[in-house]
Amino acid sequence: MSYPPPLYTGPSGEKSAWVRPGADEPDVVYPNGNRVHYLARGAATGGLFGLYRWEFAGPPSGPGSHFHRTISESFYVLEGTVTIFDGDSWVKARSGDFLHVPPGGLHGFRNEDGPASMLLHFAPGAPREAYFEGLAQDGGIAAMSEEEQAEFMAAHDNFWQKD
Repeated sequence: MSYPPPLYTGPSGEKSAWVRPGADEPDVVYPNGNRVHYLARGAATGGLFGLYRWEFAGPPSGPGSHFHRTISESFYVLEGTVTIFDGDSWVKARSGDFLHVPPGGLHGFRNEDGPASMLLHFAPGAPREAYFEGLAQDGGIAAMSEEEQAEFMAAHDNFWQKD
């Protein structure tokens, strides 16, 4: 495997780095207390990736088995225990554990063991913010009709499966 084609071809480097302080308020807070921090939106990375910090408040929550057609997704557990579906079974992932899911790979995640936090990485950088925000507002998916749910999930590249 070799390096991809250059993305920057200037004669010297440029001042383009940016910082998101860890103490910033979350971008989304769910009614159950879960919090999402938009560390690097796809729009800010030129569509290369999106990176989010997900903080579980403690009550059991999280999506069941699903897959994406257009993006890969990776999980890195920072603190606590996150139960992750790896396509075969639900496994307990603890601080330092990592899971990568290529496009089409079945996966899911949930917390069953109290508060926890993890990084979610999507590549390429799809606009996941609208998905997170849609789930958090006005009763979320439960307030949508079956037709609205299907449209919302298809628009956000989520295809649900049985575990």
